[in-house]
Amino acid sequence: MFVRTATASTAAAALLGAGALLPADRPEAPERQTAPVVVAHRGASGYAPENTLAAADAADALGIDWVENDVHRTRDGELVVLHDTNLKRTTDVEQVFPDRAPWAVKDFTAAELAKLDAGSWFGTQFTGARVPTLTQFLHRLERNRQKLLLEIKSPATYPGIERDIIRVLGRSGWLDRSHVRNRLVIQSFGAESVKKVHALRPDITTGFLGTPAVADLPSYAAFTDQINPSYATIGADYVAAVHRLKGPHGKRLRVNTWTVNKAADAVKARDYGVDGIITNFPDVVRDATS
Repeated sequence: MFVRTATASTAAAALLGAGALLPADRPEAPERQTAPVVVAHRGASGYAPENTLAAADAADALGIDWVENDVHRTRDGELVVLHDTNLKRTTDVEQVFPDRAPWAVKDFTAAELAKLDAGSWFGTQFTGARVPTLTQFLHRLERNRQKLLLEIKSPATYPGIERDIIRVLGRSGWLDRSHVRNRLVIQSFGAESVKKVHALRPDITTGFLGTPAVADLPSYAAFTDQINPSYATIGADYVAAVHRLKGPHGKRLRVNTWTVNKAADAVKARDYGVDGIITNFPDVVRDATS
């Protein structure tokens, strides 16, 4: 069971005061931050089954405001939250639908996904957890007063998913001024997908997942507010190169690195000057970098 402590609340308040993640139209952050914003990767996925409501709640219990998730689309058009393009690793789909290999998300309806157990693989205490729809996930974050770093997963598999995501965000109340400025970022490994989001809703803060060559960074700055690379691919020089550029909202590009789970690596990432750290163990990273 997760208990929000006074220390966690204080740390969370300090992170909020730093203002770092995201919103492109907030006042310019300092060139160097001593405490990067901590983002719970797929929720606090070191402590609860990834991309479930339980993982979002685990992050909340630790005092973590920012939650990252992954979004796919079902055969009948429902947006759902899970990481892999197939259901095998994190659900009991092989037992429930044994004749449906390779169990791709896009081949199942939302009603079929709702029958799957997405928690017992992680621990028996999570038996019965479900694959949430994006709408359900947004409602849980709203209840928890959390913020969302939303990843569009495998966008080439789901033509038009960017417009679908924006539609669901709007219906769930996440496209008003407050959410867009302070509580929402959309990212993807697909540059074309990020461009589509920026074209559809230029006010939304966007992130590109990857480590473009320094020479190519100016072309990315035309459509994205963040460069979000793997921790293993960066150093202080790369972070500084990103920070020298301004994104489409006229603000300095941000760097949010992933997936950093060890305290020593978190300290190194902080010292590189990153703006945010995406982690399965947000309490470990927070405590190491505060």
